[in-house]
This record gives sequence, structure tokens and C-alpha cells, in this order.
Amino acid sequence: MTNVAVIGSQWGDEGKGKIVDWLSERADLVVRFQGGHNAGHTLVIDGTSYKLSLLPSGVVRKGKLAVIGNGVVIDPHALMSEIERLAEQGVVVTPENLRIAENATLILSVHQELDGIREDAAAVGTKIGTTRRGIGPAYEDKVGRRAIRVLDLANLESIGPKIERLLTHHNALRKGLGQPEVEFDTIYKELEAVADRMVPFSEPVWKLLDNEKRKGSRILFEGAQGTLLDIDHGTYPFVTSSNTVAGQAAAGSGMGPGSVGYVLGITKAYTTRVGEGPFPTEQENEVGQFLGERGHEFGTVTGRKRRCGWFDAVLVRQAVATNGITGIALTKLDVLDGLEEIKICVGYKLDGEMIDYLPASQGRQARVEPVYETLEGWKGTTVGARTWKELPAEAVKYVRHVEELIGCPVALLSTSPEREDTILVQYPFQD
Repeated sequence: MTNVAVIGSQWGDEGKGKIVDWLSERADLVVRFQGGHNAGHTLVIDGTSYKLSLLPSGVVRKGKLAVIGNGVVIDPHALMSEIERLAEQGVVVTPENLRIAENATLILSVHQELDGIREDAAAVGTKIGTTRRGIGPAYEDKVGRRAIRVLDLANLESIGPKIERLLTHHNALRKGLGQPEVEFDTIYKELEAVADRMVPFSEPVWKLLDNEKRKGSRILFEGAQGTLLDIDHGTYPFVTSSNTVAGQAAAGSGMGPGSVGYVLGITKAYTTRVGEGPFPTEQENEVGQFLGERGHEFGTVTGRKRRCGWFDAVLVRQAVATNGITGIALTKLDVLDGLEEIKICVGYKLDGEMIDYLPASQGRQARVEPVYETLEGWKGTTVGARTWKELPAEAVKYVRHVEELIGCPVALLSTSPEREDTILVQYPFQD
């Protein structure tokens, strides 16, 4: 049985929600394996929109088990609020359809405050563009071995030394930043307020997934953000605080790397990013405005306007390599409808020399200049197409050229936000 990992191949916001929903209908379990509530996506099912941040997409479908893996950092209050919002839409989330890894790290108020304080204190040009939701500081505490984890909520009577260890670090930081110290009782009461609601969802997720694998269940691994926001492989330091590449599906869930049989890279037909950092193909002109308006490019979680630009084949080809992507799901092709010409970045010039990759150096990234090929646009529409025959010839040519440039086939082609407006080329769940 082939299990599938869904990975964003750009800076996130590639339209993973629709594709994950389409796949989750065919999976038995959907596993979220990294990130926090700084990412999100919108699912549209039978005309109803569901906005998810922490919860895996499978939670909105009956008979599917949603799993939050150990690689995720969890704000318990945000999670409970999300569960309550879904309940208002008729989706009931209980321990029957949601499991949370007992060894997952919690995001606390001190993390959110520190996130905002440091971002506000950063000098112009050095701001990361964080969502201020405490993701980075929570991962710092995890790596620093002072984190409070989900399993600690079941033993509040013995949690005192862990809180003290956490606050020894945070209060030293806050003092240096001119902020008041946080009291022990503040953190204890914060945890006490959510313990009874969180604990029933907690279990050894690695064991659950191992049992499901042995039963032959189809498992869908759902990533957040995108490859270029990976802490190691992204546009550092303008990245998120976790590994977003496919290899994290194993580490962030407790399953071995052989458990992922197919890596589907979600790829937008143009390029966007949110926040600060390099963006070689950004169009700060009428083209960028056109793409943003036609593509409704605003963040699901933050509402922030996304920066827009031409498709960057160099970056996606790099993502194909770092993720081991098997096939891509090309999304938002319909946004390009009506353009007279369409450009694709096929390489970079750096200090007068041609290169075929994005350097890791922040300084060199800022100096790369895109080299474009220009393709003819199309006058017809791709909206709602469900077969290749329904696409304009120029649109087919564009898709085929993208495949050649990135060295990876298109497995799915999305032609609108509607789930069924999808051209299936290669079925990821291969028996």
C-alpha cells in the first residue's frame, strides 16, 4: 500500500488544501507532521468553506482519522478554538476522530509574547515576517530540552520543576529585553485550563501509525508551509522554524522513511510568498497586481497580502531534488487565463555568471537576477477543465514545458478551487 506525503514546493500557499482534501477522501488517516497554527488552508466541501490551521484536513470527513504528530508545535487554546469553530459548522471533533502525539511540544503565552517582542525589536531589514504566534520560540524550547509537552498535561502535580526550568530561561531573556518576568502561577493556570480537554486526545502516535501500517491503511502525510521556508533548505533566515521537506514526514510522525511511498509536490502555476526575504521573480507591477487579484492571494490564517511573481523553475527543480518529489500537483493554472505572454524563470545570473540553483547565502540570494523564457499566453479559459482536451493548446504547452524544466511530471492539474475540477494524470495512492 502506497502512503503519500503532500509537500509545498515553493514558499507555501500553493493550494494544498484542495489537493489534500481530494486525497483525504481516498485515505484512511491524515497525519500533520510539522509546523503550528501559523499555517492554514481552506477546504471547500459541498459549497461550505472550512478554514483549518492545526487540524489535519481529514477531520472534516466522516470515517477518517486525523492525527497531529510529534513534529507539530501545538497552542492548546488555538486548537480548542478551532475545534469549537468546526462544531459551529456541524463538524464534531472528538478522540474518536482526532489523535495527538503525547510527545508533541506545546506553545504557551510566553512563546507568543517573545515572538512579538523580538520581531518588534528587530532592526529594519532584519525582520523575519513572523506571524507572532510563538512557533519559533516553542521550537527553540523543544531543541533546548525545556519544553512542556502534551503528556505533561496528564501529570500537573509533578510539572512544577519543568515550569521553573522553562521560566529560568524565558525570564532571563525577558529581563534582557526590558520586559517583566512571568510568574509561575501564570503558566500553571494556563496549562490547568486546558489539561482536561487535551489529555483525552493524547496517545503514542508512533504506535498507532505502526499498527495502521500493518493493517494496510492508506496514510496521507500533510505538510504545512513550503520547501523554501524549510529551516535548513529554505531562504534562511527568512524561513519557518521547522523542517518542511518530505523527510520530516517520517521524523514528525514516528514512522520510518520507508513508510512514505509517494511524494506529491504542490506547485502553483506562478509564484507567491508572504513576509520578508528574497523573491527573484517578484513582480511589483501590474503583472503582480493581476496575479494577486485573480488568485485571491491573501493568507488563510493572517490575511496578509502575498507577494506575486512569475513561475520560478529553478526553485521548483531544487524542491524536487530536496524532497524526492515523485510528481507535482500544478494548481491555479486558471489564474494565468487571458495573459498575452507568460514568463518562466529558467536560470539566474549571479555577479555576471549563469547558475542553475538558488545559493544558500543570504547575500548571494539577494543578488541573483532571473533569466526568463517567454511563452505565448492563451485567450481561452482553463477554469473547470477536467480533461486535457478542454484546455487551450497554449496552456497544455505551458504545463509540458514546466514538466521539462523541473524534471518532474504533473500528476494532478487543478483548474479551480472546486475539488472535482482536477485533471488526474497519475494516482498517488498506488496499490
